[in-house]
Formats: sequence, structure tokens, C-alpha cells
Amino acid sequence: MAPKKSSQSRRDFLKSSAVVAGGLGVLAFPVGLDRVFDAFSPGVQLLSQSYTESMIGKVSALVEGEPVDFRYPQEEQLSFLVKLGTPATGGVGPEQDIVAFSYLSSHMGCPLMGLYNKEHKMLGPCPCHYSRFDLSKGGLLILGQATQSLPQITLEARGDEIYATGVTGLIYGYASNI
Repeated sequence: MAPKKSSQSRRDFLKSSAVVAGGLGVLAFPVGLDRVFDAFSPGVQLLSQSYTESMIGKVSALVEGEPVDFRYPQEEQLSFLVKLGTPATGGVGPEQDIVAFSYLSSHMGCPLMGLYNKEHKMLGPCPCHYSRFDLSKGGLLILGQATQSLPQITLEARGDEIYATGVTGLIYGYASNI
């Protein structure tokens, strides 16, 4: 006996499937909205971190391409300040070329001290997993295993003095930067 041929064409089957999938999507949409509206409920509070300001250097003392080490936001967290010589994301100073970053790789927290490349204005390669970070673009990952940019120290220039005022990104190994 020969198998029976279906009365429904392939095109009709696909149309029916699309209608069913669309209907399920419409039904699921309000469930997802609950989470969105919960975030704006009166009982929900947003947490923010308050960093202390710290004077970390002077514009007049910086030499282009030579990093200056400092500890911020906590005493055990080593960071560096560098004058790149070209304007940079988050840069301060007359030429907007002074930036600061954490010395810990955002991938596995490997130390990046002594790995500044003046010619390419980058930090790396990381000795653990070869990540390289572009300091002129906010510590953006160029190459390697890291999935996030290098944590950048937020700076303010007040006359000749440079102040660290916060951190953009989470420093590896800490649940909170402060």
C-alpha cells in the first residue's frame, strides 16, 4: 500500500508554524515586561560607589611615554598614569592625552607592569594570555583572551594637578573597586 499524500502543502505548514510561533511570542512578551517594570518599582534602589579623590601627579612632571605608578582606588591596587602624546578617550590635560589605567589585566588579573608600548600607545602583551589594550581608546582590547576593556581611572586636571576621581570598569579580583 502506498503512503497517503498530505493535503497540506509545505508552504501552508510553514505559514501555520509562523502563526503559532508568533502567538507564543505575543503571549510571552508580558511576562518579560514584569521584570522591566520591577526595576522601576519604588522599593528598588540603585547602588552607586563613591570614590575618594586623590592627587596622583602633575601635568608639568609627566614625560611623554613614561608611565608613573600610583595606588588607586585602594592602597593595594596598582595603577599607572601616562601622557600618550595624542588625544585619548577619557584624556585630560591641555592636549587631552593624559590617561590612567589599572595594571591588572581584565582577563585573569595578570600584572601588566613594564609592558607599556610607547610606539603603539598600548599595554601588553599580557604575560599570561597575550591580551593587548589600546590606551588611546579607553583601554579597548586589541587582541587576546580578555573580553572587557582595561579598567580606566577617571581623571580630572585642575591647573597643574591631576586627580583620580573614580574607575570605569571592575578591577579584576574585586567584587567592588572600593
